[in-house]
Amino acid sequence: MLCGVALGAALAQTTTTTTTTDPVTSTTTTQQTTTSAAGNIVTYTPESDYFTFRTAPDVAPVRYYYTKETSVVDPEGRVVSWSAVRPDLPATIYYTNVGDRVVVRKVVLAKPVVVKHEETTTTTTTRP
Repeated sequence: MLCGVALGAALAQTTTTTTTTDPVTSTTTTQQTTTSAAGNIVTYTPESDYFTFRTAPDVAPVRYYYTKETSVVDPEGRVVSWSAVRPDLPATIYYTNVGDRVVVRKVVLAKPVVVKHEETTTTTTTRP
């Protein structure tokens, strides 16, 4: 079971790193590509520097760090405040690995799924 959880978390955190070396100057350049993942915010505390995020119901939540530069936007791309972030909210996050941390660059909040339940009651009265 632990292997499946680790594998699911690892797949959600794929970052492409490209390293090139200039043949003339021998200068090495490393570039990290930002990756995205869709899922649900599991925990968020305004005073902390991270939130936990789950990409599938059967995957353990992973800690994602954010900074002052991390932006939060609504589904239309408008910037919103961090107060809009709450547990169980669907979102897509854009992140990169910085050292041993996964750092979020942007959080795109999705509209929560609304389940509408309508019930109709019909009453028939017969008169004697």
